[in-house]
Amino acid sequence: MKARVKWVEGTAMVGESGSGHALVMDGPPEAGGRNLGVRPMEMLLLGLGGCTELDVLLILRRGRAEVTDCVVEITAERAAADPKVFTRIHVHFIVTGRDLKPKQVERAIALSAEKYCSASIMLGAAAEVTHDFEIRDA
Repeated sequence: MKARVKWVEGTAMVGESGSGHALVMDGPPEAGGRNLGVRPMEMLLLGLGGCTELDVLLILRRGRAEVTDCVVEITAERAAADPKVFTRIHVHFIVTGRDLKPKQVERAIALSAEKYCSASIMLGAAAEVTHDFEIRDA
């Protein structure tokens, strides 16, 4: 994999992925930013959310679960002093579908967290990562 980040101005940057996609990142106003994009540390959480959600959806689909929607909400705490690493991350899944079985959803999340989601496993080396879920009927 490759990525490239190009400084634009102030604290604004454009990140380009190896797959050809781009996004804007920026720092907060108190650091000279203009709030033009996602903060770099927020990108880590978004990457975690996307990685684990994709895993869970693929696992549930393989198990023939009828998922109609899935949302991952992530909350995180950071250390007070530099480097302000994540110390706790909580991943909450809201899975909507027809006749979803709690054991099946729980297993999919566990497989993602413990085996497949590189982002979760990597961040888990530095922070306590926890997961929970709720199921909603479609």
